[in-house]
Amino acid sequence: MEGKTVIGIDPGTNVLGYGVLHISGGMPRCRVLGVVALGKYRDRYQKLRHIFERVSALVREYRPDEMALEAPFYGDNVQSMLKLGRAQGVAMAAALVQDVPVFEYSPRRVKQAITGEGGASKEQVAALLQKILGIGTTPKELDATDGLAVALCHYYIASSPLGTAAGERRGESGVSGGAGSWAAFVSNNPDKVR
Repeated sequence: MEGKTVIGIDPGTNVLGYGVLHISGGMPRCRVLGVVALGKYRDRYQKLRHIFERVSALVREYRPDEMALEAPFYGDNVQSMLKLGRAQGVAMAAALVQDVPVFEYSPRRVKQAITGEGGASKEQVAALLQKILGIGTTPKELDATDGLAVALCHYYIASSPLGTAAGERRGESGVSGGAGSWAAFVSNNPDKVR
């Protein structure tokens, strides 16, 4: 992970949070964090287009080596999950068309990586990011710190010798599954698949 830049995205249909980390000398440093406000767009397809354009511009500007996204959480509201999944997919596509590998992490895993507690609040995550990365003030929109938290979670997992064992990393292309995926299982166990 040394000398790499990671962009973290917290997808949303009203507010999308992002943060960019640069890792040098074993130390992650925040380059930028912010939000993409989508409330002014009434049409859902215009929102998706704007997400694609803004994330594409961020990737061009900061030239990340990898993108980490927060995966939509499974809740009772299927429509909300579908909307978040679309936003996430558009953000992924913006990175993939520029050959940036994509990695996904559950919200619980991100919180656990930053705070040690999977049920931590957004405020707790933001406060710890301030301490860990030396960020001055917490932004008004905590979606920005959520995006940065995803990037830092990815750094922690990717730089850990246990990171690939957790099955959360994606393959080099950013498309295939990690060590715990079905693709890896089939590849490692051809005699068990018919």
